[in-house]
Amino acid sequence: DKHPKWVEILDAKTKDKLCFLDKVEPNATIGEIKSMFHKSQGKSLKDEDVLQHLPVGTTATFYFRDLGAQISWVTVFLTEYTGPLVIYLMFYFRVPFIYASKYDFTTSKHWVVHLACMCHSFHYVKRLLETLFVHRFSHGTMPLRNIFKNCTYYWGFAAWMAYYINHPLYTPPIYGEQQIRLALIIFLFCQIGNFSIHIALRNLRPPGSKTRKIPYPTKNPFTWIFLLVSCPNYTYELGSWLGFTLMTQCLPVAFFTLVGFVQMTVWAKGKHRSYLKEFRDYPPLRSPILPFIL
Repeated sequence: DKHPKWVEILDAKTKDKLCFLDKVEPNATIGEIKSMFHKSQGKSLKDEDVLQHLPVGTTATFYFRDLGAQISWVTVFLTEYTGPLVIYLMFYFRVPFIYASKYDFTTSKHWVVHLACMCHSFHYVKRLLETLFVHRFSHGTMPLRNIFKNCTYYWGFAAWMAYYINHPLYTPPIYGEQQIRLALIIFLFCQIGNFSIHIALRNLRPPGSKTRKIPYPTKNPFTWIFLLVSCPNYTYELGSWLGFTLMTQCLPVAFFTLVGFVQMTVWAKGKHRSYLKEFRDYPPLRSPILPFIL
């Protein structure tokens, strides 16, 4: 039979009818049928969309999708940032059962170890305070499973880095004080830059509003990087961890920086694409995360 077919789509759990697809060719692949189904579902709608502005006739059909258990973004961030702060300090103070018992509650003889602890703690305290007082989230919640994935990432890497940096046999960077001072300057410069970008993005969106605007440089020189980059908060974040890597000369820190850079690049490219799609007058000179490169 070479005539077009009707295809009925059911919910796998409830067996409820989700939709009918008419005029499906007999030689259509499963992938093509999936594509037809997704097109029949229409586009995702935002909470602020107005019914009369939607392309519907006298009858509007809505499809609701169960996203599973949700948790607030604030809770997720507070959890995933508090963990590294506490875990790192446990290694720094050399609590029992981490290193040999003779090193319990002792302190390192290298001053860079104490500086690294201050920088690491400063970074995560800053993140916690920004979560509470600076960030405005366009979506109130995220899937509950994400908190386990994110905490495994942040907490695991914090423990790995802290173990080696605070180890009794840790050796300072090859170029000594000069290398450490340069690294500290890079770290602090990028921390201030990252904070400046977060403030600029916060001021771009009035309280209670979800309107999106093109971010532009402000009077703050740290925001002038907006001329060349769509997501300078990620650029500064990368710079901070490069500074921390240079400061500690620790391989796990370098690996954490690399993994973070890959993930932030994915996010930055997605944000950059959405800017280009949403704003026709978006500045053409900007790159997602690294000026003129990436």
